[in-house]
Amino acid sequence: MVLGFSGGLDTSFCAVFLAKQKGYEVHAVLVNTGGFSKEELAQLEAHAYKLGVTTHTTIDAVQGYYDSIVKYLVFGNVLKNNSYPLSVSAERLSQALNIAAHAKKMQATAVAHGSTGAGNDQVRFDMILNSMLPGVEIITPIRDMKLSREAEIAYLKDNGVEMNFEKSAYSINKGLWGTSVGGKETLKSNGMLPEAAWPTQLDAALTSEMVKLSFVKGELLQVNDQEFAHATEAIQHLQTIAGSYAIGRDVHVGDTIIGIKGRVGFEAAAPMVIIKAHHALEKHVLTKWQLNLKDNLAQFYGNWLHEGQIMDPVMRDIESFFESSQAHVTGDVFVELLPYRFVVTGIESKYDLM
Repeated sequence: MVLGFSGGLDTSFCAVFLAKQKGYEVHAVLVNTGGFSKEELAQLEAHAYKLGVTTHTTIDAVQGYYDSIVKYLVFGNVLKNNSYPLSVSAERLSQALNIAAHAKKMQATAVAHGSTGAGNDQVRFDMILNSMLPGVEIITPIRDMKLSREAEIAYLKDNGVEMNFEKSAYSINKGLWGTSVGGKETLKSNGMLPEAAWPTQLDAALTSEMVKLSFVKGELLQVNDQEFAHATEAIQHLQTIAGSYAIGRDVHVGDTIIGIKGRVGFEAAAPMVIIKAHHALEKHVLTKWQLNLKDNLAQFYGNWLHEGQIMDPVMRDIESFFESSQAHVTGDVFVELLPYRFVVTGIESKYDLM
């Protein structure tokens, strides 16, 4: 059986429980969508084997994640409820798709994930796994047994597992397209995350900085005239620059797939700068009706992706339109970075209609 593995409490419990209690030959797979360093990946592999898995596979999905999902979020200037760049939503879909492909390659008879019964991830994983792996059993121990954090910790300790069981005050999920931050403040309708909760802190020595972003057919391929082989490298480079200004922080309020309201904090310096810069360029090089139709399709695309419907054929249709619309979205966008904010100051493009 294949286990989608992150190395956290839930999937660590699953690894031990499924191997020892249920007798499965557990093949762990970790899908990296940009949130782990090489050192962290090595530590997680060692941790997986200590838990008793038969094999552990790390899939580098960063470029594939961009090519299949993030690229279209940029083309559509997609912001859920005009604020959230769908950081976790998009990442989970890429992870589920890669886990399913790995399970198919392994000819697994069962696949497991560590989702609880409380949020969106369970739906996204279940939908994709059921679609791609018909007839394969989906096992979700945490959800099925309604386990508390305390019960998971007690079980792992009883089975001799040593790991950091101290619950961080804030849950952090980092990826290529942003970082989510959850804590006690996001569990209620009033309250902002404190400064110390944000993973990327403001560099107090910084005052302002101009950056030049160069797009080719809608894709960011140069930052300050430095060229990158793949757009993911440009995104990561811009993140190192803009993140130090504590840009792109917000708290998103939205509707979960299962029908309840939720709040989540996020920081997404590079994604927010890229989306706003890309949109500014489009305003200059696309026609009024191209922009109008794109806005309508982008809202649907973002909502349907958030709901886990990435495999719906209509998504390929919209992506084809997005691709076509980017033919003339080539040029330079100039952005001023300041503490906690940024300003798009202008564009230069041979396709400028102004």
